[in-house]
Amino acid sequence: MSFTYTIDSPPSKIAAARADFPMLSQKVHGKPLTYLDSAATSLKPQVVIDRISHFYANEYGTVRRGNYFLSQQATTLYEGVREKVAHFINADPDEIVFVRGVTEAINQIAISFSRGIFSPDDEVLVTELEHHANIVPWLLIAKQTGIKLKFVPISTNNEITLKNVRASVTSKTRLIATTHVSNATGTINPIKEIGQIAREVGAAFLVDGAQSAPHLPIDVRELDCDFFVFSGHKMLAPTGIGALFGKRKWLAKMDPAFGGGDMIDYVSFEKITFQDPPHRFEAGTPPFAQVIGFGAAIDYLNSIGMETIHQWDQILLNYAKKELQTIEDLHIISAKTKQSGLLSFSVKNVHPFDLGVLLDQFGVAIRTGQHCAQPILRRLDLFATARASFYLYNNKADIDRLIFAIKEALSLLR
Repeated sequence: MSFTYTIDSPPSKIAAARADFPMLSQKVHGKPLTYLDSAATSLKPQVVIDRISHFYANEYGTVRRGNYFLSQQATTLYEGVREKVAHFINADPDEIVFVRGVTEAINQIAISFSRGIFSPDDEVLVTELEHHANIVPWLLIAKQTGIKLKFVPISTNNEITLKNVRASVTSKTRLIATTHVSNATGTINPIKEIGQIAREVGAAFLVDGAQSAPHLPIDVRELDCDFFVFSGHKMLAPTGIGALFGKRKWLAKMDPAFGGGDMIDYVSFEKITFQDPPHRFEAGTPPFAQVIGFGAAIDYLNSIGMETIHQWDQILLNYAKKELQTIEDLHIISAKTKQSGLLSFSVKNVHPFDLGVLLDQFGVAIRTGQHCAQPILRRLDLFATARASFYLYNNKADIDRLIFAIKEALSLLR
């Protein structure tokens, strides 16, 4: 990929964006905050904070429940965000279900498939790169229904190859579920091609977009996936909100995982019928203030441009990789080809937790641990790693401070 910009010459919208994040004006242990944990959760721009505050102060009312002005206004705003989310990934509004995040979305699909779609001898195929959120729900459903969970192994390049996917599918494969971007290695999977394999065997195809939706332009029509799920808090929105995209043909045949208010069409002591999708999957009072914040975050991302954000991610990634490679005994754990804006690494004879604690003293926030991805770390013969992840508000100075802090920390640990 060729870039118009360089690490020393960012896009003007990227350079200006840093001032929009109030968290970055503070100091930690007397040092400027260097926030490099956006793969876990992103910082919030002031416009998102202000939008939520304005909603609570001026527009607050329960949605889809009342016929008074505030309720009707809030409902219009809430459904308006559904349209924004749909446009963001090139879907239709009635294919967008609001959820708390990727974890709830995958559990919703798993539970729904267990109620009349799965048969006991069906197989679900996931990859070794998955976050626990795309492993644990399937293990739970396998225990309840008798379906079999199978794993596509990674290659020596820490990637999922189409050869390995083809070798793993069978006539019993009912669903393939894979991450778009690994939160442990940054690997970008060949989603469109994996989806084609799913269609060849008649399997549904689920994509975990937790790490891709914040960083890549997403077009679910082009990917041709049956489900695409993502979390708002990783893309500048509040916690507790995300989206589940599902093709109409699947949403129409799925029973909801949760029952309660608003999602029903008719209820008696003997019988229930559900609303049409997507509302049948949104039981109870929804997190409507978070939805409003989600909409503001999408507006902000659109104002910069997802292609611009992706290019800047790659520039930061390439610069950080080059600088990290100058540190003795530091080993980068990453894909050899397509990779998103995060780097996991280990240092010989240094525990990642110790390194993370010392980096914090320099104001540098990275993630250390198992990243909710124990199977892939075991596959790589690692107990834990350090991970630096980048976003639109990071710059060259952040990476320079990371490199300086690592070198200083290693001098102390050694």
